[in-house]
Amino acid sequence: MATTTTARPTEEILEAIWTLGEQGAVDADDVCRKSEAPVDRKLLIEMESAGLIELESSGRVRLSHAGRKLAEGIIRRHRLAERLIVDALGVDVDESEDAACEFEHVLAEGITSSICTLLGHPRFCPHSRPIPEGDCCRQAREELKPIVVSCNQLEPGQTARVAYLCTREHSLMHKLSALGITPGARIRLLQKWPSYVLQCDETEIAVEEGLARSMYVWQLGA
Repeated sequence: MATTTTARPTEEILEAIWTLGEQGAVDADDVCRKSEAPVDRKLLIEMESAGLIELESSGRVRLSHAGRKLAEGIIRRHRLAERLIVDALGVDVDESEDAACEFEHVLAEGITSSICTLLGHPRFCPHSRPIPEGDCCRQAREELKPIVVSCNQLEPGQTARVAYLCTREHSLMHKLSALGITPGARIRLLQKWPSYVLQCDETEIAVEEGLARSMYVWQLGA
């Protein structure tokens, strides 16, 4: 039990540094504010001694090679958990973050790979942040033609099943949901010009190319 108590704040800090680093240089004070776990200078120094982070005299902090590997796994589990919670369980995007924070700590690597494969190796979480690749993603890319593509890559007449929607505009996601375009829905691309026209059940829906690019689908054929 003591190991879990010690490890979790460290994981939260590594996750915070990774997330802040996606936006630019990371300041130690920002890490203290961003992390879900209590952070003080002493803990950061302990993590530096453990070889997980590097503290600079300017007050900035960055991940070491070992810390980056650990953080990558944490971020991957968290964002895949978000995708699973939103796509498979139908939880609202705004509510997925807290649930994923708990879920990420109990996912083993084998289970993580299974979830990733089940979801079609998604590239982005529901908040449009990139999901780090795993070995299963690289293997699928090398061995198979991708089965999950953005909707704009379909050809007229092709049918597909919606895997997930990658957009920051929640109002747009709600609009699509109201039209029946949700993860698992079966669609058919009718035309690509002058706009993309999709058939979902008995409804024909015209969407712009940008929206078609944000819709990721499983290809089913003609």
